[in-house]
Amino acid sequence: MVLSLFPGVGLFDRGFEDSGFCVVRGPDLIFGGDVRKFHVPACHFTGIIGGPPCQRFSMANRDRSRDGHSAADLEMILEYLRIVNEAQPDWFLMENVSGSPVVTELVSEGYWVQLFTLDASHCGSEQHRLRKFHFGFREGRELVIKRDAAASQSQPTCLASEGKRAGRRPWAKFCELQGLPAGYDLPGFTVMEKYRAVGNGVPYPLAFALAQAIVARDRAVTPHRVCECGCGQFVTGRAVTAGVACRKRMQRERDAWRTDTGPVTQMEFD
Repeated sequence: MVLSLFPGVGLFDRGFEDSGFCVVRGPDLIFGGDVRKFHVPACHFTGIIGGPPCQRFSMANRDRSRDGHSAADLEMILEYLRIVNEAQPDWFLMENVSGSPVVTELVSEGYWVQLFTLDASHCGSEQHRLRKFHFGFREGRELVIKRDAAASQSQPTCLASEGKRAGRRPWAKFCELQGLPAGYDLPGFTVMEKYRAVGNGVPYPLAFALAQAIVARDRAVTPHRVCECGCGQFVTGRAVTAGVACRKRMQRERDAWRTDTGPVTQMEFD
């Protein structure tokens, strides 16, 4: 059984449900819930998924400052990690924007953490949508994720703010790009609320690829070494990274240690 935190309208959940997982949705602000009041018993869930809202770290946020992180900025990430600490699942998968902080040092003891980025366009989506993931696990191996690096996106990224635009794409097309079925609707939501709810979700192709990687992780043995950047791609011969992009990613992560997008290490959470 998998617990979904900050589920929104359940886009991330769909990929896991279609991969055979039983998903239980936690409270979400969109439906009047408050995750800060939410507690779970230990060892009840096999996994936890979810993407804490962090508009402060989004590249689309024009007010995004570079003056370091505050407890308020990280509040929802800390709530996610608090629940992981309470629930003690076998694994967890936390999704966020690519500019979000690295929080491996705040993860409860006993977990290995695989940090990687993944673009929806490399998982069958028509849109470019780069996301950062923390995959924590107690036993087994890291995720190996199949990527179609040759794929090319033809559509602009679906953003939560698109509903405010005069030239927004039709609702049906917006949902299609996020991987939702034809005829999908959110009765009772205003037009802007609909676009915001769906635009904040994880595209279905991306969610499904990640869920499949977790399923495969428990069924197979890695036949090759994997890239040192943590992306989950195989490497052969004397190579230590899967390509130029991986080497650049490792350099960016090293540089991040000296900037405000680096690991957060000096915060306490209950």
